[in-house]
Amino acid sequence: MKNLYESDFYAWTKEQAELLKNKTWEQIDLPNLIEEIESLGRQERQELRNRLGVLLGHLLKWQYQPSNRGNSWLSTIREQRREASLVLRENPSLKPYLSEAVCLGYESGVDLAVRETGMDYDVFPAECPYTEEQILEETFLPD
Repeated sequence: MKNLYESDFYAWTKEQAELLKNKTWEQIDLPNLIEEIESLGRQERQELRNRLGVLLGHLLKWQYQPSNRGNSWLSTIREQRREASLVLRENPSLKPYLSEAVCLGYESGVDLAVRETGMDYDVFPAECPYTEEQILEETFLPD
């Protein structure tokens, strides 16, 4: 089983699903199955962080470069906000993680804003200037 896990992951997943359906418990590759299930949870957390990072970067660009505001930025803000909200709706147990995800996402957002605006890091606040509610609010745009 371990060889299949390492050599053909897709085939391994199909095999494990079949073993579970058939309740063939003794043949299940339990250590790797546990690892993969835990990994799925980490992926959802990472997805939330990534969406928030792009969203926060664009909110910063919107706030700090008002002369460059356009439909592209607005579209990105709306899409990332919608997708972050969707991750939270589909995974309500991530709600307690939102504060940490905002902090981590903000670091990525500042990096994005610095790269895309050419502004220095010290232009942007050290901590996220937006509340969780503002970040996820459909109509919020910073001045």
